[in-house]
This record gives sequence, C-alpha cells and structure tokens, in this order.
Amino acid sequence: MNTTKPAIIYARVSTAGQAEEGVSLDMQEEKARQWAEANGYPVEGVFVDRGISGRKMENRPELLKALDAVCACSGVLIVYSLSRLARSTAETILIADRLERSKADLTSLTEKIDTTSAAGKMVFRVLAVIAEFERDVIAERITAALRHKRDHMEVYNNTPLGFDRAGKKLIHNAEESEIIRKVFRLRKKGLSMQKIADRLNADGYHGKNGGKFYAVTIQKILKNPLHSVIT
Repeated sequence: MNTTKPAIIYARVSTAGQAEEGVSLDMQEEKARQWAEANGYPVEGVFVDRGISGRKMENRPELLKALDAVCACSGVLIVYSLSRLARSTAETILIADRLERSKADLTSLTEKIDTTSAAGKMVFRVLAVIAEFERDVIAERITAALRHKRDHMEVYNNTPLGFDRAGKKLIHNAEESEIIRKVFRLRKKGLSMQKIADRLNADGYHGKNGGKFYAVTIQKILKNPLHSVIT
C-alpha cells in the first residue's frame, strides 16, 4: 500500500446525469474515499463540479483546480468513472498525458483503471475510445429517432412556429404559417436576419409564445426542415 502519495478526488454530475444515472456527488466522493483509505492514499483535496456538463474541460473550473492540485503534488487523481472526467477521447488522453508528465496517476473506480502500471495505461486509453464510441452511437440513434418523428410530422420537441399539436401529430397553423412564408420571402430579397426580425416586430407579428423576433429566431426558422413544407 502507498502511504506517501496524496490523493485528490474529483466528482462531477450534471442535473440530467444525476437524475438518470443516480450517480450523486456524495456517492462519488464516498466511493473515492473508501478506495483511497483501502489503498493507503491520504486524501488532500476534494473538488466538485455541480450541475455542469462534461463536454468541455475549460467549462469545469473544479476539474482544472483538481488537475493543478494533483500535478503539483504528483499524487493520484481519483474519479468515479471516466464519464465524470471527460467526454471525448482527445480530452481524456490530454488529461492522462498531463498527469504522466507530472508523475501523477489516475484511478477510475468504475472501470477499475489504475495508471500506475503500463497495463493500466493501455486499458485506460482503450476504454476511453470505447466510451466515446458508445456516446456517438447513442447520439446517432437519437438523431435518427428525431428525424423519423420530423419526417412523419410527429411532435418531437417544442412545437415549432407554424404548427400546432394534435395529439402526437403536428398540424399547420395558418396564421403562423404566413409568418414563415414572409420570413422566406424577405430572405430571398436579401434582408439580413436581424432586419427580417425588425420587420416582423414592426409589423406586429409575434412568436409562438407571444415574444419578439430576433436574428437567432429567424435563423432557426430558415434552418428548420419542417418550414420547407410551409413555403
């Protein structure tokens, strides 16, 4: 057992992740502390990102602090799973390389990864690739399901401008459809999205929930495949 190398714990959960996976912050920290105690690593710091998406490392301030801390002491960074650490292979490997340069290690409890060994490093990299592949497959399935609903005029998100809900189906809203056609006409005339929004607001048109139009609203209208049906 190692009684000299300090341990740094990092935990993260997004709102959706905690609800869907049940991997609470308290549980992540508890499991990490249990592992550290069992293996003789004194815990010198705990860093937690609450309700933050894992997509970009720079958006997780506590992770950056955890990395600084573990690299400064050449300790071991303990995470509950690789999914708590990073969301892409490139970022995961970047973190692993930084730890290695600082003679620090990484332990992921779920995958039972310990980079103190060459075998552990190899498994870590392989699993990072597999994890990213699984996320890509899930994303493809979601995209395909949404495309199917859209193509069959089924409700799949907030009801878009120009349509109303009729059970699980979308039906045309005549008044709002005229707004959509106006947007496309003005765009064909060369007006910018901001100018189109200004024109609609000046003419007294309103969005789905009675709000004003903005350039980003116009952009979404022009890009929505459902609106090509109206025009």
